[in-house]
Amino acid sequence: MITLPEQRIESILTAVIKAEGGDKYTNDPNDAGGETRWGITAAVARSNGYTGPMKDLPEVTARAIYRKKYVDDPRFSDVQAIDPSVAAELIDTGVNMGIGIAGTFLQRALNAFNDTGTRYAVLKPDGKVGDTTLGALRAFVRWRGPMGITTLLKALNGLQAARYIDITEHNPSQREYAFGWISNRVGT
Repeated sequence: MITLPEQRIESILTAVIKAEGGDKYTNDPNDAGGETRWGITAAVARSNGYTGPMKDLPEVTARAIYRKKYVDDPRFSDVQAIDPSVAAELIDTGVNMGIGIAGTFLQRALNAFNDTGTRYAVLKPDGKVGDTTLGALRAFVRWRGPMGITTLLKALNGLQAARYIDITEHNPSQREYAFGWISNRVGT
């Protein structure tokens, strides 16, 4: 039997796959990701042991890669145990921008909300979600409650949107993707 936390993670992965275009195979020469299916790039697939043609990448393999690389390895599964909506945001951002960026966004937001710096440990924004970051998140949730989660999600989405704009300002070839990134990834 699948547990509720596992069901939540599967639901998050389903949403990520949908945002990434579902089972569509793409090989857009302007997209830095190159060959992609289920939102998994060829480079990520290869680094996780897949050797077949990207057009044939099975969904089960894509989900296993997502689970390992974007949920378990960065400890976003531990975030899910604290708050599923924050985990969903971090997983989606991690898939689209990198897990280190997602972790850094969380650490920066928690530092910004740390009142006088005494509510929980001040975090080094290194992108690594470890025990100190998880402890700070738990303390923040206890302190601020549901309104805190809503505000934290707004901050994470704001940082994500600002990064998309930065990307397009520094690399105009990526402007064709900005509208889709923000409309499909920010605040959803």
